[in-house]
Order: sequence, then structure tokens, then C-alpha cells
Amino acid sequence: MTRVWKWNRPVTVREVLEDLQQERSIAYTTVMTVLDNLHQKGWVRREAEGRAYRYEAVSTRAAYSAALMNDAWAQSDNPAAALVAFFGMMSSQQREALRDAMRIVQPEAAPEPAPEPQSEPAPEPLPEATPEVAPPGEAAQEDGR
Repeated sequence: MTRVWKWNRPVTVREVLEDLQQERSIAYTTVMTVLDNLHQKGWVRREAEGRAYRYEAVSTRAAYSAALMNDAWAQSDNPAAALVAFFGMMSSQQREALRDAMRIVQPEAAPEPAPEPQSEPAPEPLPEATPEVAPPGEAAQEDGR
């Protein structure tokens, strides 16, 4: 998958083979089998091109990584503790990247209001301190009549 993601375009078995052979010896059939397995698992799509196929990633590497993290988190019996442990493993650069990502996902998120303390209700204002309000369409009388 790394090679398919690297090019970010449909690739042939031959292209992947030639790229891998710069680092190690590998057989054409091995690369073909791996790409066929990735296709069967739904990780790549393929289109026939002559007698060969062109393979293309179904999702980005970032989306794949996010799905892995989500799966791992979802399998935890205590998701909050798993997140705390995960965040504790992060470097300062990773935590900054997380903060940046949160700003993108929740731009200008207003902080949740703090719960109001449970106390006695405020007393009602005294009647003489309440200004007179005129019904709609009528002007309020300033002298109290």
C-alpha cells in the first residue's frame, strides 16, 4: 500500500515491482499476488489496461490511519482511559498536531457554559421598582397614571 499511496495515481504491477527492486530482490508474481489480495480486501480498485491492471488506493493513507485508530479505540472497554493513555504517549509535536486538527474539526467552538451553582432562587423584584410597560400600540405614561 505504501507504494500505491506514494504515487497517488493508478499503478501497474510492473511499476511497483521496479520501484521495489531498487531496494531488494522481489518476484513479479509476489507483487501481483499482494496487489490482488489488496483488491480482494477492498483496499485498492483496479481497472484493466490491456492484459494488465492498474491499481488505485480506495482511500488515503490518512483515512486508513484514522480508521485504524478508531477501530482500536472502539474496541477498548474504557475509551476515555484509552485516549488518556494514547495522549500520554504523544510527543509535543503530535499534541500540537492534535490541537490543530481539533481547531479544523471544531472551529471557534464555544466553550460549554459552566453549570450554575444550586442555590436559592433570586428574589422577585419589588413592584415599585418595576417600570411600567405599555401594551403594544400604546405609549407608557410617565407620571404613573
